[in-house]
Amino acid sequence: MADISRNTLYAIPDDQASSTYRFIIVAAKRARQLQNGQRSVLPAANKKPTVLAMEEVRRGLVPYTDLNQPEEVSLTE
Repeated sequence: MADISRNTLYAIPDDQASSTYRFIIVAAKRARQLQNGQRSVLPAANKKPTVLAMEEVRRGLVPYTDLNQPEEVSLTE
């Protein structure tokens, strides 16, 4: 039961697999963007970029693309 609550803490809301690994990768890339000067979409109560990035990803505010998913092919072409 602890695994379920812990996994939801470190998961992207729209991720079908609830991958903790994907959450970490997306949050790390977002933290790097924040360190390089991009502004956070959340009020900066905590100035640490890693904490801000994790909260942004947890709330679903960071768009990402999964390059491992095959794109849908239209059969009408």
